[in-house]
Amino acid sequence: MIRFVVGPDGGIVPDLAGKLPGRGIWVTARREALELAVKKRAFARGAKRQVAVPEGLVETVEAGLCRRVTDLLSLARKAGLAVAGYEKVRGMLQAGEAVALLQAADGSERGKSKLRLPAEEGVSFDCLTAQEMGLSFGRDHVIHAALCAGGLTTRVVEEATRLSGLRGKIGATGPGKDDGIA
Repeated sequence: MIRFVVGPDGGIVPDLAGKLPGRGIWVTARREALELAVKKRAFARGAKRQVAVPEGLVETVEAGLCRRVTDLLSLARKAGLAVAGYEKVRGMLQAGEAVALLQAADGSERGKSKLRLPAEEGVSFDCLTAQEMGLSFGRDHVIHAALCAGGLTTRVVEEATRLSGLRGKIGATGPGKDDGIA
């Protein structure tokens, strides 16, 4: 779910961190649901007053979620919870340490098929591009990344699940992740 609030100017503001003051208006983290909420004026009904919905709200939310995922992934890397690169990810998977696997959406299917989490032992995402994942690791591009257990990993998984739903990537697989909604 994605929370929205009404700003001081009467406009709808996405509250991706869930910390802004005011009455929250919740929309399912799916592109179709968000577009339908804009089209049917659900924000005005939720706020119980007239509100201004900014142009490109869906794209703004998507960009914000992408930024949150890359920032959290970067923090996880700095905390020693995330690794990137085929060999490092494979090593983490073989050691049984990985609980989340991220693979670039624009990576080759053949290369991505070589790395899989064991069934019922984590989640996999392909909601970020290689360039977006590269931002988190200080590289031009990254195709494979894995995270071991930790508090930041939980937050990365939550945000990546929301981004997957918004980008239409129902590729979030694993226990309890069959619908791609946080």
